Amino acid sequence: MPAVAAHNCSASEAAYRGIEDDRTNGVKHGLFEIREEARQFIARENLSRDTHWEALDPNLKIQVPRCAVPLTVKWVPKTYGLSAPNVAVFCGRTIDGSWEKRWNVFVPVTSKR
Repeated sequence: MPAVAAHNCSASEAAYRGIEDDRTNGVKHGLFEIREEARQFIARENLSRDTHWEALDPNLKIQVPRCAVPLTVKWVPKTYGLSAPNVAVFCGRTIDGSWEKRWNVFVPVTSKR
């Protein structure tokens, strides 16, 4: 009889679909909500500047503590030396007891044209 390796994982691990499942909880801020903030910012930019940008997904390896204040979004300056346009989603203050006091997550942006 062949040996079978047991893998203990929760139901949520087994069904993880990526950023759609990466939601804010009591401890961490979800990448889904971070991406949505970036998308809303880009939609406003597109309307006001008649541009055709699209916010992509942030790096799925990033984990940040839950933010205690509303998130803000701004363009990342070209002086940061990134190879493509990005917006920074910024948290000015995290919940008490977090491993970081504030954070920012860069979200890549591309032209839809």
